[in-house]
This record gives sequence, structure tokens and C-alpha cells, in this order.
Amino acid sequence: MPAEQTLFDDSDETTTRTASPRLLIVEADGGSRGNPGHAGYGALVRDPESGAILVEKASYLGKASNNVAEYSGLVAGLELANELDPTCRILVKMDSKLVVEQMEGRWKIKHADMRALATKARAVLDPRRVTYQWIPREINKDADRLSNEAMDAGMAGTPWVPRTLASAAGSESAADAEESAPEAVRQPSGRLHHIELWVLDLQEATDSLGWLLRQLGFTPMESWPDGASFAGADGLYLVIESGPDVTDKPHERRRPGLNHLAFQAGTPAEVDLLARRATSHGWTTMFADAYPHAGGPQSYAAYLENGAGFEVELVADWDGPANAT
Repeated sequence: MPAEQTLFDDSDETTTRTASPRLLIVEADGGSRGNPGHAGYGALVRDPESGAILVEKASYLGKASNNVAEYSGLVAGLELANELDPTCRILVKMDSKLVVEQMEGRWKIKHADMRALATKARAVLDPRRVTYQWIPREINKDADRLSNEAMDAGMAGTPWVPRTLASAAGSESAADAEESAPEAVRQPSGRLHHIELWVLDLQEATDSLGWLLRQLGFTPMESWPDGASFAGADGLYLVIESGPDVTDKPHERRRPGLNHLAFQAGTPAEVDLLARRATSHGWTTMFADAYPHAGGPQSYAAYLENGAGFEVELVADWDGPANAT
């Protein structure tokens, strides 16, 4: 064969060129209703170029903590990506700062059950092929949806049923699949998902608001240098966060926006007791001259304000003055 033909032979070049490993994105989330309570996780693998979800998974864990659920979602996501492509590189995106910082090695893992799960995650594939990125909860909505589907199914005693993904529907594009699918009847779903409060002084906020949340039955979920989260009933959680993105202007409830938070706080006697105890934890009683009917004669509530100007209302289960004892 003439030499000039071998010099420009395309097949020769392709055999010596090494292709870069494929990049896949893993998004994972976990939740616990009660922490510990009914728990589940969701995980998915996304194509970074098209944004399409390639595969997804959700599972109910029974009674477990939020952190265990988060780590379980991470393990499942890594396994899904490794099954799709054993040579791929993976970018993990999660809204759990705890898991991201611990897996990156910046935070210590104190609890034995989480150390075991972290070890399991690192054993799925070479950790050098995995990088981690923290994302806000609102961006992690697909994994959050999956974890809530898992908890809903588990609490109802039914198996989780995966969707038919458009990426697995042959030549049909995602847009075509969405266009041809029958319109679903959306059930009312206006339940409050979570509340996020930005504060100037995190320590002051956790000393006052964190204390009050624990008295109301909220349980600590996660903590990180700039924030903390607390789990309430029916999946509701509340985040207290500070950091460089918070402006230096103090909170003013009388400006347009959120005025105050109101919580069910038990019987009138329980409201009375909690309001008195709160004054030892950074709270001041508001409208004391009209207590406990500052909200009107049909209302029994305590109004409190902490040092940062945040107001809460503790509402009693009360049938009104006609049934008062």
C-alpha cells in the first residue's frame, strides 16, 4: 500500500485517539416525616447536554432519619449512573449541604450509620470519578418529587411506580411525548412545603426561634455553618439561614412581605405556659394588654417578637368565649 494512503487513513487515527469519559449528572434527595419517621429517597440520572432524565428511582425506607434518607438517595443515584455507563464521570447535585460537604471531605462524619452509608457510596465506583455540588432545594425539585412519592407510597402501603420517561420512548422526543399524552387532572396540592427565613445573626435566631420550634414539636434536620433546618408535621420543614447573601438591613415585619408566622400550639393552658417560658429564650410578649384576645374575641393566641424583629403567633385550640371555662 502506498505510504501516502497510510498517512491519511482515518481508521488509523481513531484507533489511537482516547475518548473522554462521558459526564452524567446525578440528582438525589431524601426526606423523613418526623425525623426519624416515615422516610424515603429519590434519585435520577440526567443528560447534561439535553437535560433529559435518563433513569430515576425512588424507595420507601420505613422509619429512618432525614440524613440516612439523603445518603440512601446518593447511593442509589451513583448505582444508577454506574449501571448506565461504568466508565462515566459523575457530577452529583444535592440540596443537603451536610452530605455534599462530608462527601467532599470538608466536614467530619460523626454518626456511625452515616459513616457506613458514606463508605457504601464511595465503594460504588472510584471516588475520583465523582464530584459534588450543592444546589438550592427549589432546583432539586425532581429528586424531591421522587422522595415524596416514595414516602407517600410507603405510608399508603403501595409500591412506588416509576414513570415512563420520554428518553426511553424510542425516537419520540420529549416534546412529542408531552404533546401526545392525555392531560392529567391535577389534584389540589396547595399544602405548604417549607419556609426559609434569612437572618442576620444565626446564633440569636437558633437560640430563640430554634428553641421555640423544638417546643412546638419540630425536630432538627440538618445544620451547617450558615444555617439549620427543622422538620415539622406532614413533611413541612423550616430553614433558618444567614451568610454573605443576606443584606445588612434588619428585618421589619411592617414592610410589604411576610408579617409573621402562626403555629398551632395546643390548649389555652399550653399556650399560656409556652408564652411565659419564651420570655426566657429571647422573646418579648406583644399586645400584652389585650392578651390572649389580641386577634379578636374569637381568638386565643400569644403574639411574640424576638430580638431580630421576627413575630410569631401561638394559636390555641379554642372554641370561643361561649365555651370558655
